[in-house]
Amino acid sequence: MNERPPLVVGGAGLAELAARLGLPLGEAEKAELSLEIRDGRLVLAGDPRRYGNPLAVDFVAGRAAHRRRFGGGRGQLIARACGLGKGVTPSVVDATAGLGRDAFVLASLGAEVLLVERVAAIFALLEDGVARALADPETAEVAARMQLARGDATRELDDLVATSGVAPQVVHLDPMFPHRDKSSLVKKEMRLFRVLAGDDSDAPRLLEAALDVATHRVVVKRPRKAPPIAGPAPRHVIEGKTSRYDLYVHRALTAA
Repeated sequence: MNERPPLVVGGAGLAELAARLGLPLGEAEKAELSLEIRDGRLVLAGDPRRYGNPLAVDFVAGRAAHRRRFGGGRGQLIARACGLGKGVTPSVVDATAGLGRDAFVLASLGAEVLLVERVAAIFALLEDGVARALADPETAEVAARMQLARGDATRELDDLVATSGVAPQVVHLDPMFPHRDKSSLVKKEMRLFRVLAGDDSDAPRLLEAALDVATHRVVVKRPRKAPPIAGPAPRHVIEGKTSRYDLYVHRALTAA
């Protein structure tokens, strides 16, 4: 008996996307996960009992819109960690972009952000989300500060950054970690990510690559009680209720 493929691109009109990203076309019901167009959005869908609702990147509505309006501005933990202070707005490379949530927060605060994502299906969701944000007058200005690059940051970060033209003052990392969040939504979302990406066993290599590329600092997001990534010790730590940021500082960020 043949095993179900982990992912297919299903539905009309997505053949070009599949070819460009090297993803197989197929029937959604015969695969573990499928990329499809639903309600005008590209979604990643699977068995809802295991993976929850179809996953899409939406910077216009929902949580992203709420955080853009009421998230706390530059007082947010990620903004402080990435050095967005009074008169200082560094350019940021988000080398583990995922669904772009952190990158969108930074872009909404004025930072130019390069989003690097290695998983083709997640990259496709990001492309779709940024395109829809560019088409909406409320988010177009923010989305214009977000540039996408597909590749593996552990091996290609320097080349991806050089090609983008974005100055890598700050490199932000959020390596996958065995999350213990009790939220069923998070559990199901993480299951979906693990089908596509596996576990991040190369976090030390990723940190090394980021330290080589960043001109000013590397910022690593971790669960609050998790150990630091193996390698050099962080210079500073900023803690929140459930997560923290380990800061590896080359030199201070100053106002332009």
